[in-house]
Amino acid sequence: MTILVTGATGRVGRHVVQNLIDRGAAVRVLVRDTAKADFPAQVEVAHGGLLDLDALRAAMSGVRTLFLLNAVAGDEFTQAIIALNIAREAGVERVVYLSVFGADRAVNVPHFAVKAGGERMLEQMGFSATLLRPAYFIDNEVMIQDVILNHGVYPMPIGGKGVAMVDARDIAEVAAIELIRRDASDVLLPLTTLNLVGPDTLTGARLAEIWSEVLDRPVVYGGDDPSAFEQNLGTVMPQWMAYEMRLMAERYVSDGMVPEPGDVERLTDLLGRPLHTYRDFAVRIAADAAAR
Repeated sequence: MTILVTGATGRVGRHVVQNLIDRGAAVRVLVRDTAKADFPAQVEVAHGGLLDLDALRAAMSGVRTLFLLNAVAGDEFTQAIIALNIAREAGVERVVYLSVFGADRAVNVPHFAVKAGGERMLEQMGFSATLLRPAYFIDNEVMIQDVILNHGVYPMPIGGKGVAMVDARDIAEVAAIELIRRDASDVLLPLTTLNLVGPDTLTGARLAEIWSEVLDRPVVYGGDDPSAFEQNLGTVMPQWMAYEMRLMAERYVSDGMVPEPGDVERLTDLLGRPLHTYRDFAVRIAADAAAR
């Protein structure tokens, strides 16, 4: 049977597709822009979005297992609700859902509240589902690399509680493992929740120290106040989204994203290898910048 991957052209989705191919799975992707669908020939490409009902029904036909990733958007919750209803209608019972760390607690942050709603829908509708709850993506730091490299400031208001940032490659590989585990099972497996975290829980100050060490020059932490963060984001994205990112940053400062006991060990055992580290990411970014 086929595994359908949504969000397949994004940072996580591309890795999910490749991991599934490497494991011999039959993969179909749902993409809005076919120009970005540069996948290997064995990947079946379906054109459409999560609110295009005809395309969604066609994409779900013959599918056994679904990877549901719906990105931050004004209609994100509607996308999730429609996709899961169409999945049920099409007879898809097995789902791996990309949620977010602390989705059930940070309910004032819109996309956290959406993920909590998606989780509840999967549970209440009786899907055989894995709920993946990733912490802050290490890969998001690409957006702030110029500030770090050119101005010597680590600008994300991460706070002092600590955030266990996770690499998109680790998220994707766990997702692929869970998709295949559910797809290959002769019976519907019970609902499972996995926190996806990195190996190190890092504060804002520690992140600045890592960059200082990697670059061999001072990098300072920009502080916990998210006001400037929101203002800067408001120049490159809609105001509502910049405000949402501010609310998320406020949660980093107040609560952090601290792994529960056993989270890191569980992921390491599942992957059979160490988790990717933030320092390795910083080294790679610094090397790329030096090579330019």
